[in-house]
Amino acid sequence: MQSATTIIIRRSRVLRLNRLFLLSLLALVTAACSDSDSSDRPPVPPPEPVQPAFDFAAVDERMQQFVDEAADFDGVSYILVDAQWGVIHKQAFGDHTEDLVTQLASGSKVPAVTLLMAIDGDESLNFSVSDPIGQYLPWDGLFADRTTEQLLSNTSGMVGLTDILADTVTYWPLACQFFPEGTLQACAETLYVTDVPGIVPAGTEYNYGGSQWQLAGAVAEIATNSSWSQAFDAYIAQPCELEVMQFGNPWSNFESFDGNPDSLQGKDNPNIEGGAISDLDDYAKMLMLHLNDGMCGGNQVLAPGATAFMREDRGGEFGTPYGMGWFISVPEDGSEPTLFTDPGLFGHTAWVDIERGIGGFVAVDTYALGTSGPVRELVDGEIIEMIAAEVDRARAEQ
Repeated sequence: MQSATTIIIRRSRVLRLNRLFLLSLLALVTAACSDSDSSDRPPVPPPEPVQPAFDFAAVDERMQQFVDEAADFDGVSYILVDAQWGVIHKQAFGDHTEDLVTQLASGSKVPAVTLLMAIDGDESLNFSVSDPIGQYLPWDGLFADRTTEQLLSNTSGMVGLTDILADTVTYWPLACQFFPEGTLQACAETLYVTDVPGIVPAGTEYNYGGSQWQLAGAVAEIATNSSWSQAFDAYIAQPCELEVMQFGNPWSNFESFDGNPDSLQGKDNPNIEGGAISDLDDYAKMLMLHLNDGMCGGNQVLAPGATAFMREDRGGEFGTPYGMGWFISVPEDGSEPTLFTDPGLFGHTAWVDIERGIGGFVAVDTYALGTSGPVRELVDGEIIEMIAAEVDRARAEQ
């Protein structure tokens, strides 16, 4: 017979075991409930990104100082974009307003190439910028073996803009590209069949601008079975929601353009390399397209990779680092380029900084030859660097 003491000890052990079992069961139930609650509960969204507090007051002050001191410029204006945030700054100085429409001159090249790359990416068309243009053009001429890529990178071997302007007598047969009369097709045929001094094999030299760009425009018209204006509207202006940007031909009389898009001449024979007009907002959308891999207005306007393709160096082996529409700023330390610019004859400058994901456009409306130097020196030598430094500061302090 068990003693009372033994019974008490055994009961105590049983109670202790029961208590441990209940505690373990409670822990399991609690964990199960917790797991059930967490699976039913939607995940906590990440915090909304916050735009850095950019402050471009110093840039504005420098721009204002330039206008105050410049002899040839009554005003300038500029706009800055961030790949994520869109427009991050816009300012006008002197007699400029933020909605001023200006002639882009050679700042037209990036928009022009953008259209050709959009056409290249249209799978419904049998067109590639890498194919010889002779398979698209209906004429027998001198440049059937050249590609649109070579035309738009100034490596086609055709006579360049500087040569034409330096010897207008010799190159007068090519002058149709500078006049508003006629059509782009008629002018391009003349350029395609006319033999002039200075033509060299494709891919043997870099020669900026000129007839090769006009010929590329004609290729675009034939590939799309539309006019250049219609193609630009369908492939670029509409999907990007551009309101002003378009091409004409004011080269024979720059002063004929009064700031109203309706005054732009030569829309049937637009100067492809230098005949576009734009306001700040439209060019900002163009820059956003190039910072977002061809996306514009919520639409994939260029095929992924097309904007990077435009930035590939094709002119560097001939002494001028150049892609398609973009001049390439090669770092002195030999690292990969991240800054690409498209300057215009009168001082306009557009650029993208793909390292920082930012871009800018500086507009002028002084349409006089030989006056662009000071504003180009300002932008290239100071403004771009000041903007990059401020972006770095604001992001570091965020």
